[in-house]
This record gives sequence, structure tokens and C-alpha cells, in this order.
Amino acid sequence: MSYIIDRRLNSKKKSAVNRQRFLRRYKKQIKHAVEESIKKRSIQDMDRGGEITIPRKGTSEPMLHHGQGGKQTRVYPGNKEFDTGDEFQRPQGGGGGGAGQGQASNQGEGEDDFSFSINQEEFLDFMFDGLELPYLVKKQLMDTTQFETHRAGFTQAGSPDKLNIVRSLRAAHARRIALSGSDRDEIRELKKQLWALEKESISDENSQKIHALQEQIKTLDINKKRIPFIDDFDLRYNNIVKTPVPSSKAVMFCIMDVSGSMTQSIKEIAKRFFILLYLFLTRNYKQIEVVFVRHHTHAKEVDEEEFFYSRETGGTIVSSALELTADILQERYPRSDWNIYVAQASDGDNWDGDSQRCSKLLSEKILPLVQYYAYVEITNGPHQNLWNEYQETHQQHPEQFAMQHIEDVADIFPVFRRLFERKTKGAA
Repeated sequence: MSYIIDRRLNSKKKSAVNRQRFLRRYKKQIKHAVEESIKKRSIQDMDRGGEITIPRKGTSEPMLHHGQGGKQTRVYPGNKEFDTGDEFQRPQGGGGGGAGQGQASNQGEGEDDFSFSINQEEFLDFMFDGLELPYLVKKQLMDTTQFETHRAGFTQAGSPDKLNIVRSLRAAHARRIALSGSDRDEIRELKKQLWALEKESISDENSQKIHALQEQIKTLDINKKRIPFIDDFDLRYNNIVKTPVPSSKAVMFCIMDVSGSMTQSIKEIAKRFFILLYLFLTRNYKQIEVVFVRHHTHAKEVDEEEFFYSRETGGTIVSSALELTADILQERYPRSDWNIYVAQASDGDNWDGDSQRCSKLLSEKILPLVQYYAYVEITNGPHQNLWNEYQETHQQHPEQFAMQHIEDVADIFPVFRRLFERKTKGAA
């Protein structure tokens, strides 16, 4: 058995193999450090690499060495005052004579942290480790396979509309050349003999030979013309095959309440959650479209700038946003072509009686079309009536509808992980 060891170096003459081995060995510590880094950096910077820090303890390689052992006597240069066995008092304020500014520790040892840089791809790998798109393997929810047609050469059977005339004529010409090749060779030879006899003096014998050669050539020409110009064997058809192409397009709906009860801090938390979801989807789909729907008493589709920074406010009727979302889905995003995800952020407050309408709209118009619907309620107080109504929807559609509670910024990523955590084999 032979082994191939990759000794190529990456940038700055560092071994890529050793780096990958280091990342695998300390995966748990690095993953924890990345999660701590997420809490400190802006959500816009989450898709970038950077420097992270892990405890130095445990990163050193084990090694064997000789201990000091035995009884040792040390003599230091410059000692003129003390002899062996002398005792002296400890200096005030510590060995260095200074006064420390920090608090004392109950641990007898400490080590500096170990800092190193990881790139964007590595950062996102650790950030999304353990997450997956919900129920990706379930065919009834996720299989939006399309078929594309491709040219795959030519075939001798097909429908008339796929007939390739050039290829068919080329095949017919080749067939005629192959079948009449011996006759043409004989005709050329006979013509040479005829031209030679015509140059000689005219006599009865020559005239008879010339007539015989002309008749033979005429017979061969007739035989050659009996070969059909085109035959069924010559026909060539364009071969068109269908190849399955899984859909790589996804659309993400961001629905946010902008009523008077939604403070700027709540909107900022919602913004971070939406951007985190967008980053997650971009790692699974090549093409992502984002639809922003904001609502108070009325819903409106807006651009990103207006979605996050408009100061328009009012009361709260959540059903207006769900009705607009359902209309956009029907008009622009057929389920056969798009993987659809919806994220809704609200403080849970809603107009009396409207929450039941929201549940009905979800069950009848939206959930049958989407892959996943995530609702997050951002509030420090008790749950509102919308949460209580959505709990029934979650029980009826546990595979497509999920809901979580967020209190502050630190809860965003843990809640996101719970919404999109990898399902176990026994899970629905």
C-alpha cells in the first residue's frame, strides 16, 4: 500500500495539511470561540474571517523530558550578604516591591490565550457547523427538481420535427459512394480504353470495340443510378435528452412589524436575525432573492433601505402582511421553480381578533407553498396573543412551521440554531 502526503505550502510558507489538522484537533474550542466572536461583532461582518482566540492550555503537544530530581544547591553570583541557612523577611508589597492593581486569583497558574487568524470559509464552516436546511432529504417538501434538455448527438429514430437534413444528406452521399465505388472504378477504366481506341485509325474492328465499350459504360451508368438518392437508413435525427437539474434558486421573505410598539432596539434585533438567515441560505443556493414586507395596519413591499430605516409607524394588523406575502407567492414564485423561506419578526402584539385570521392564512395559503416558516417573537415581557395563536399552527404543521422567543441580541444565534438545527433520524 502506498501513501501520498501533500507537502505543498499555502501562503506565507505554512503547511496547509498541518493547518487542517490543527483545525480538526481543536474544533470544539475554535467553534466555541467563533460563537463568542459572533456576540461581539456586527451581523454584517459575520461572513468575514478574522482573528479568534482559544485558551493556550491544551494546545501544546505532549513530550517526554528529564526532571530535575535529587537535591540541588545553587550559588548565584554577586551574593555577599547571605550564607546557606540564613532566613530573611518577605518584602512588603510583593517580591517586586510594587502594589498590584488587580484582584487576587484563587488559581495557582495561568497562561496566555492563543490567537490566530481564520479565513472567511473557515469562519462560516464553524459558524454553521451542525446546521442544515430543514428537512432537506424529504422529497415531498424539498424535491423541486427541474429538467433541462441537452443535445446528445444523433440517432436513427425520431420524430420528423427533429430530422437533421444536413446529417441525413451526408449519410446518403456516403452510402452512394460506398455502394457505387466498384462501378465507378470500372467505368473509369472502360473510358480510358474507349479514348485510346478513338485515337486510333477508324476500322470496322475498332468501331465494334468502341460500340461494345459504350454499351458497357451505359449499362454501368444505369446500374449506378439505380442506387436510391436517400434511404431510410440515411436519416439522422437530433438526439435530445433530459437531465435532472435540482433547483438552485431560493427566495427569502422577511416580514417585520413596524408598528408603534416596535422599538428601534427590537427592529435592530430583527435585522440581525434576517441577515443571519440570508447568510445561511447563500451557502446552500446559488441564486437568492429577498422580498421585504413591512406592516403596521397596512402591509407594503419595500426595498432593504426602507425596510430597516423607514420611520413610518402605526397600529398592528399582522394579517395584512400575510395576505400580501401570499399574493406575491402566487404571482412571482411558483413552488416548482423556487425554494421558499419565510421569516417573520414581531413583538407579538396584534389587533384583537386578527390573530385567528393570521393562523388561517398560514394554514391555507402560505404553508402549503413554502419549505420553512420561522417566527421569532422579540419581547422581554409575557407572550402576546399572536404567540398563543401560532402555537396551534405549530402543532398542526410541526415540519414546516417553527417559532422561538428572543429577548436580547445575545439570543439571536442560539435561537437561530434551534430553528435550523439538524434533525435526528427519529425526528419528524
